[in-house]
Amino acid sequence: AKQVGGHGGMDFLMNWRLIDCLRNGLPVDMDVYDTAAWSIIGPLSEWSVANRSSAIDIPDFTSGSWKTNTPVDVALKEGGTTGIRL
Repeated sequence: AKQVGGHGGMDFLMNWRLIDCLRNGLPVDMDVYDTAAWSIIGPLSEWSVANRSSAIDIPDFTSGSWKTNTPVDVALKEGGTTGIRL
């Protein structure tokens, strides 16, 4: 990991991708709603454990708009300047 960076080099790639998107006006791979959903897992898990492993729904921070949002071109089919092609 020391030779290529943290998490096998993925930290660098994800940071590079974020910067490339911001510099080139491309949509970022994760938006504020993704971030909120990923961040709530810890507190909801803690609540579930404290309540005898009761199930709890993950809140829909998008108010349902996830059903109609256009998918993000993560594969860079439309361009970008990273030079990375899948």
